[in-house]
Amino acid sequence: MAITGFVSGRSSTQKAYPGKTTPFVILTCLVAATGGLIFGYDLGISGGVTSMEPFLSKFFPSVHRKMMMAADRSSNQYCKFDSQLLTTFTSSLYLATLLTSLLASTVTRALGRKNSMLIGGVIFLAGSVMNGAAENVAMLIVGRILLGVGVGFACQVNSFLSATIHSSDDDHLNVSTIRLQAAPLYLSEMAPPHLRGMLNMGFQLMITFGIFSANLVNYGTSKITGDWSWRISLSLAAVPAMIITVGSVFLPDSPNSLVARGQTEKARTTLQRIRGIQDVDEEFNDMVAASDESKRVRHGWSNMGKRKHRPQLVMAVLLPSFQQLTGINVIMFYAPVLFKTIGFGSNGSLMSAVIVGLVNMFATLVSISTVDKIGRRSLYLEGGPQMFVCQIIVGTLIAVNFGSTGEASMSKLYAWIVVAFICIYVAGFAWSWGPLTILLPSEIFPLEIRTAAQSLAISVNMFFTFSIAQAFLPLLCHLKFGLFYFFGGWVVIMTTFIYFFLPETKNIPIEKMVLVWRDHWFWGRFIDDDGHAHGGQEPVDAVENNRKVVSAI
Repeated sequence: MAITGFVSGRSSTQKAYPGKTTPFVILTCLVAATGGLIFGYDLGISGGVTSMEPFLSKFFPSVHRKMMMAADRSSNQYCKFDSQLLTTFTSSLYLATLLTSLLASTVTRALGRKNSMLIGGVIFLAGSVMNGAAENVAMLIVGRILLGVGVGFACQVNSFLSATIHSSDDDHLNVSTIRLQAAPLYLSEMAPPHLRGMLNMGFQLMITFGIFSANLVNYGTSKITGDWSWRISLSLAAVPAMIITVGSVFLPDSPNSLVARGQTEKARTTLQRIRGIQDVDEEFNDMVAASDESKRVRHGWSNMGKRKHRPQLVMAVLLPSFQQLTGINVIMFYAPVLFKTIGFGSNGSLMSAVIVGLVNMFATLVSISTVDKIGRRSLYLEGGPQMFVCQIIVGTLIAVNFGSTGEASMSKLYAWIVVAFICIYVAGFAWSWGPLTILLPSEIFPLEIRTAAQSLAISVNMFFTFSIAQAFLPLLCHLKFGLFYFFGGWVVIMTTFIYFFLPETKNIPIEKMVLVWRDHWFWGRFIDDDGHAHGGQEPVDAVENNRKVVSAI
């Protein structure tokens, strides 16, 4: 299998770098993708423990009293979990991840991807221990904040993978795949380009597996009496933390990262191990040339504001924003709480969450197997209408049953119909907005702004994740069934945006991605044939120079 580069200009001519996909690359990517497992477990675990009576009675007694009062179905079902303190327990992790992601790119640049992963694993481990041993709300929230900091660093792993992947693209195997900062980039750098999509989506698959595992753990521990139920659920977050902590000790740093920090001989040796051959001179020299060009641009954050980077800047902000405005985290954070609201008992609500998690995981596999065959746009444009229809149906079913007062009961058959449509909605998300919104930011940014732009994308994602997590229970109480219509309206807006403004990036190497924007009907007005911004005299960016360096003869 050859690794390929691409010529400058509009043609798709490729030149082949020698190399093959080695077991070393696959193992590296699997360990790195554990960053997704950490994030997914935390997504799924909080909703389960916040529906457990021992947990609520110990830390949130006012919510527990409202839940007991609502058991007779004569009080408002929409508002029984409404508590800002309860939502702070869930959302504090995402606020911490947001703030950490702003710092993580600087730390990663100085220490390397693997050291960022190691730091994240250790901090995450400390947070899981504090949560499992919590005796008051303050310990719970501090533990969640530590988990958020750990997630922000541990997910530098995807960035590491990007560095190993991006050099190859000839066999059209691109089975593409926060979700976070360096993890998607590591995945994009460590894998051959023809595997960039698949291995990057492996990160999203690990997120879904983490969510599913958390749902299973919650279902199992709910049968344990007393405090041990929620303590075990929270403490088991230490398992993925240990995997990524121990794994990061044995992972190499990516050749790109080593070159950027001046360790060229070590970078060459690492590249030889990754490619499985000794003759890597051509690819290595191109890598060094690209790194030298990128160092000439010292202000990644300010460069994002340049006109020629307008398309990527818009995508860095809107794609992660839209992902959260699908309403998916209403389901993933609070699935057991939501299912309790519509009539399931404690065990039934947790089992429904397990089913949703299973659908999420298998639908992600569908995306992995099809994304590089039918393209990113096709999955987005199928998933959007599917989610919209299901949200309207679910909102209407809840409206018919509970009305605006919320003072009613729901039969088990009726509740299972609601669950079925929620599962169809989750499937639509899991093969479109879920994995693709992680994949696209890791592959569309030019080298000179890649780290800063990835940090921005993750920060925006975490901001909206935090905001929706904090606002969901009050919104459910005030908007009632209309909450599903609210998110459905946003799905219409984002699907329209994808149709008109997102170009197809399937099978396009990272170094050539600028041509996709230049040839787009709308974004092309910002970039001329030489990579300059229209209406300005900006110099050609590092990626354009890099493309010229690796031009085929």
